[in-house]
Amino acid sequence: MNTPTHPVVSSGSFIPVETQIWDNGRHAVRCVKTIQETWDTKTFCFMAHQPLMFFFKPGQFVTLELEIDGEQVFRSYTISSSPSVPYSFSITVKRVPGGVVSNWIHDHLEEGAELAVHGPVGAFNSIDFPSEKLLLLSGGVGVTPMMSMARWVYDTNTDVDIAFVHSARTPRDVIFQSELEFMSSRIANLHLHVICEKLESGQKWSGYRGYLDETKLLMITPDLHEREIFCCGPTPYMRAVKGMLAKLGFDMDHYHEEVFGATPDHVEEQAVQSAEIAAEEAEALTPSDLIDVVFLNSDKKVQIAPGETVHAAAAKAGLTIPKACGMGICGTCKVKKTSGNVAMNHNGGITDEDVAEGYILSCCSVPDGNVVIEY
Repeated sequence: MNTPTHPVVSSGSFIPVETQIWDNGRHAVRCVKTIQETWDTKTFCFMAHQPLMFFFKPGQFVTLELEIDGEQVFRSYTISSSPSVPYSFSITVKRVPGGVVSNWIHDHLEEGAELAVHGPVGAFNSIDFPSEKLLLLSGGVGVTPMMSMARWVYDTNTDVDIAFVHSARTPRDVIFQSELEFMSSRIANLHLHVICEKLESGQKWSGYRGYLDETKLLMITPDLHEREIFCCGPTPYMRAVKGMLAKLGFDMDHYHEEVFGATPDHVEEQAVQSAEIAAEEAEALTPSDLIDVVFLNSDKKVQIAPGETVHAAAAKAGLTIPKACGMGICGTCKVKKTSGNVAMNHNGGITDEDVAEGYILSCCSVPDGNVVIEY
């Protein structure tokens, strides 16, 4: 009888897997799974080509770099998965009627698709504001950062009391309903409360109905003033929440909300107006008033007027620095400054570590004098 033999692998032929760790920047990923959450909402799961651990803070987001109809488009989405599952990450996208990006993602982003992502970034997260009691308030697809936070607490057995309050239009619009019910049934410190605005024909619902109001809020969380509050949802929803909390005398130092997406129209309008004003003022400037901005890698140099941004300087030089939000939130326009000083008015789109290494967000960085940019 022949005895089976096994190949002998010498120590010299063994190549260990070197796992890298995600850091804020541009990374190539591929879509490995899509999940239909509701009739108009899908989750997209991503992994890297090589082993990569996607460490991030629950509540943070990434910016997708897409090509739609031959045009480069950037759009930011919250990570809905938890860093407790580190070898992949997920985003959850609701199809918006008339929305170019959300509809393209639903129709074209399939398993196996490759793309680039920027991030992770975001000051809106549950790690930087630790508390023994959390109140997670969400409306619609604003549930995604709350899901990341809840999954993190569930997976790590963290002793944090969570009141999870989600508002949806109808029962069929409740995203992650089955998973949330499962988690709340398994651990005593996750209290789920879902509010549906209305019922459609044939639907059954035994939970709260209507809108979140002060009565419901105090009924759900009588210890409201002891909690750290995180809120995400449509602008009218968050405005209503802030109004309720103000009436109840809540200390807004313990309130956090998330707002991002495509550059708002008013920001674009302000940018155009600022550019027009800058152009008029530039005519009155002398050469000594102008600031030199050098783009090292591109071997280009331009002069800008005081008050103009590094991003505006790049445009003058014929360079395109990727940008998604225009408000220092998404972190897409991060570049490295090798000399000079800038005044950067960002909104959480860059980490302290990146700033210490010389990185800036070009959309909201105004040179104080001559600067050199590694781009």
